[in-house]
Amino acid sequence: MNKTLNQPLGGNEMPRFGGIASMLRLPVVDNDAGLADLDAAFIGIPLDIGTSLRSGTRFGPRQIRAESVMIRPYNMATGAAPFESLNVADLGDVPINTFNLAEAVRIIEAHYDRILAHPIIPLTLGGDHTLTLPILRSIYKKHGPVGLVHIDAHADVNDEMFGEKVAHGTTFRRAAEEGLLDCQRVVQIGLRAQGYSADDFNWSRRQGFRVVQAEECWHKSLAPLMEEVRQQVDGGPVYLSFDIDGIDPAWAPGTGTPEIGGLTTIQAMEIVRGCQGLNLVGCDLVEVSPPYDTTGNTSLLGANLLYEMLCVLPGVTIHK
Repeated sequence: MNKTLNQPLGGNEMPRFGGIASMLRLPVVDNDAGLADLDAAFIGIPLDIGTSLRSGTRFGPRQIRAESVMIRPYNMATGAAPFESLNVADLGDVPINTFNLAEAVRIIEAHYDRILAHPIIPLTLGGDHTLTLPILRSIYKKHGPVGLVHIDAHADVNDEMFGEKVAHGTTFRRAAEEGLLDCQRVVQIGLRAQGYSADDFNWSRRQGFRVVQAEECWHKSLAPLMEEVRQQVDGGPVYLSFDIDGIDPAWAPGTGTPEIGGLTTIQAMEIVRGCQGLNLVGCDLVEVSPPYDTTGNTSLLGANLLYEMLCVLPGVTIHK
């Protein structure tokens, strides 16, 4: 029997400035009984106690949802019609401990364990980049080591920050050390700016990661790069982690650690659309900090990139 698929609330049913600000104006599911019918879900993690400079990402999920109200169901560029084949909902926010990062990380992992007990692909609204580590821990229990497409201004492979082993700048070192990643199928795109030594990026290379520094992306389409990325990371489950500071602050100023010389919004869409055909088992969009986003443009970009991620998930209907 065919199941009824959730649909975003249309702009002619309720004005886009009205109603509940759920992600893409989708129904909100807040009980375990509703999880069994879902194929994908948006989940917010209002975390910013893992940040190292500017805080405010705790407000990211709420503002991304608010800026998602203009997004319509059909992707005019790619022909993707995700709501024709996937049942999608907004699962609300993870109830983190806002005073204890270690406890927040534990809560996130347990929350995703519950969600991933069902055949759901999670799309996460961040929140700082610490949150990707507990998500990867949970995904590992279901899928084993995953390939990774990671867009960021920073490699996030610090050994520690102020003596702490878990923070937003240590995520992918911990993930590699814990065996959560298939290191030969990891690509980091957009890394740039200054460091303390060459090892800030070379540690990644020694693990087998491909590092694509921002300068390699300047003044060009990234479609050819993504053909190479697909070849490298294909062959197993893949996780997509997109730090909004991978984008130049001219387009995405609302973030905690901005770096000049970054990617454009067009390149961002090329990267996400270039993931079509991969076995994506989860995605996140992190580090949106609304207090530094006076126009709402950073949150608007985040909302649209999450929609683009939804459009490249396995099983999405594509109209040619």
